[in-house]
Amino acid sequence: MEEEKGEKGKAGKNNRPPSIKLPGKGDTHSAANTITCKAAVVYGPGQPLVIQDVLVDPPKKMEVRIRILYTSICHTDLGAWLGTNEAQRAYPRILGHEASGVVESVGEGVTELKAGDHAVPIFNGECGSCDYCKSDKTNLCEKYRVNPLKSVMVNDGKCRFRSKEGGKPIFHFLNTSTFSEYTVLDSACVVKIDPTAPLRQMALLSCCIATGVGAVCNTAKVQPGSTVAVFGLGAVGLAVVEGARSRGASKIIGVDVNPDKLTKGQTMGVTHFVNPKELEKPVHEVIREMTGGGVEYSFECAGNLDVVREAFLSTHDGWGLTVVLGVHATPAMLPLHPMELFDGRRIVGSVFGDFKGKSQLPRLAQDCMRGVARLDEFITHQLPFEKINEAFQLLVRGKSLRCLLHLSSPQLN
Repeated sequence: MEEEKGEKGKAGKNNRPPSIKLPGKGDTHSAANTITCKAAVVYGPGQPLVIQDVLVDPPKKMEVRIRILYTSICHTDLGAWLGTNEAQRAYPRILGHEASGVVESVGEGVTELKAGDHAVPIFNGECGSCDYCKSDKTNLCEKYRVNPLKSVMVNDGKCRFRSKEGGKPIFHFLNTSTFSEYTVLDSACVVKIDPTAPLRQMALLSCCIATGVGAVCNTAKVQPGSTVAVFGLGAVGLAVVEGARSRGASKIIGVDVNPDKLTKGQTMGVTHFVNPKELEKPVHEVIREMTGGGVEYSFECAGNLDVVREAFLSTHDGWGLTVVLGVHATPAMLPLHPMELFDGRRIVGSVFGDFKGKSQLPRLAQDCMRGVARLDEFITHQLPFEKINEAFQLLVRGKSLRCLLHLSSPQLN
């Protein structure tokens, strides 16, 4: 039975930080030992995830082992599960990259984190010492940037997950692998957050909120009174809407083929809604008519090349900016003629909302606690971790934005 977000009593309780019992005397493991825990393992494209016991090795040099308390599913997990990009296929594998939890132990050399810290894993790491991390022109890291092809740890090229029966390696995913009660990450991919921030909500900062809000505030730098079009009203698209609302955009046009997105979009701040299936002309022509020539900013959040072109053409001649956020798994090229760029429209991609994760995400967490993004609005369903396959189907059917999975039941203060 799905647990809806609207259960105010439970939501209120979850706004208090959990008191976590960490390994100590009397426990069956310690920081120096391998942990046996439950994880959701995928063995092939589209196959049901298997909840099973796995072995999680101790963190090595500059690594961190985290106890995951909450995790959710996004379309990147869905695409990896379906195997839409053959280059990402590495099995067996533990998916998941949007989560929150508590540091259980740290490896040699880790000084900025300790056992008991509340933490958020990030797929786009920040070592803080490479030329990329030192530059204010990028949020990519030379060594720990997002890499969907990576399936092992940087330290030694090996896995920290093993099957309980036989000890065979189980591959990692997007620097994180959060579909497990415990996971090991490079310390560059772990962000310490305010212990008063509700971990239930902070899970969303790992991906959709940072990506969408950051695209508005960091990449596009949307100004008050601006006009915005958002193509695709999934969780990332609605995070863009939240960001545009918080920046004082005067017109926020939501574009989606799912009519059910109208009500949710309006709740989040969409001022106008366009369903391409109901139009007799291209979307960009309609948006140009609505805005007197086009919007100043458009955001592509659907991962569809035809949508990229419509988003690009919906912006205003001379100064329009399109930000691409959708994941495009195919090798197809951009559907743009080079001369179209000479009309003054620009197009740019944004990774993790251009946030430098470790140094800037803690501030975003504080901003969200002050209402910059209403995180509870994104959590449409809640289920126990064991029902992860049901959560995937909710996303497949377009019924959920974020289904939050509970990996444990910590005592509350």
